[in-house]
Amino acid sequence: MLTTKWNIAPISPLFMPDDHDILELRPAKKNLDPFKPYHYLHEEEVDAIGTIKTVNTLFLTNKECPFKCTMCDLWKHTLDSPTPQGAIPQQINYALDLLPKASVVKLYNNGNFFDTGAIPPADYPAIAKQLQGIERVVVENHPKLCNDRCLEFAELLDGKLEIALGLETIHPEVLPKLNKQITTDNFRKAVSFLISNDIATRAFILLNPPYLTDDKENIEWTVRSIAFAFEAGVQTCSIIPTRAGNGIMDKLKENGKFVPPTLPALESAFEESMKMEKGRVFVDLWDLEHFSTCEVCFTKRKARLEKMNMTQKIQPRVNCPVSCKQNGMI
Repeated sequence: MLTTKWNIAPISPLFMPDDHDILELRPAKKNLDPFKPYHYLHEEEVDAIGTIKTVNTLFLTNKECPFKCTMCDLWKHTLDSPTPQGAIPQQINYALDLLPKASVVKLYNNGNFFDTGAIPPADYPAIAKQLQGIERVVVENHPKLCNDRCLEFAELLDGKLEIALGLETIHPEVLPKLNKQITTDNFRKAVSFLISNDIATRAFILLNPPYLTDDKENIEWTVRSIAFAFEAGVQTCSIIPTRAGNGIMDKLKENGKFVPPTLPALESAFEESMKMEKGRVFVDLWDLEHFSTCEVCFTKRKARLEKMNMTQKIQPRVNCPVSCKQNGMI
């Protein structure tokens, strides 16, 4: 158990957005076909014993998540109405026909796989049939929606089910302000329930959530949150650099309540989390260039993070004497 007592800097209570604020500031959604995934890709990921596995990741089109998290922009690729029955199996078939074979399939649906409005339970058998021969199926879900439907779906699969849960942060003042409607106790109970039923877990952790604006604090709370997730029983953690672009985050940025992460901070959080050696740690490299201020070293620094993702070993830092040192970046 984690027993460390932390000194916690107070967070300003001003402008804590609710559902109404978040919805009011949103830009327009994308126009999507409910019978096609909006994106899909073939990639690789190292497993718990160091074997490189091929992965097909499908980004499913379905009903928007009922939780309006402050930092979320995934709703841009969702539907306003419940997903039609039969649409999800058709989407999976569409993508898998176009992708190479893989041993792992990730079904990411911009919300909660076990939200019945997003993934109709009547489609579980058809989905499982399409995934015959797959070693591991990874889906995402809210901790409060981890229930018997998870067990029902797991029983239908050939391979092992893994559920990714958004912990985001364990900062006691920031987590309630994310409008995610969870506590660390909710998270711990969800992980315990899943593990006791032989379902693997991973956690999403934010670097630079809104309301934490100091680089050192953000690194520290990311590492603390990962330590908590591992202590709760999670096997894998993914660090997600928090982004603006969903309306409310842009307003928080204007008000000084959100500061985008830097590439050096991401590197430091990744390294410190890896040093725990409690489980796999990955960093999300999507749009990584937005967090870099140096064109001279960016490509090498990205390649270093990619190698760390694949090897789960800390690699030597990239030296950039021309630009980064002048800016105090390394």
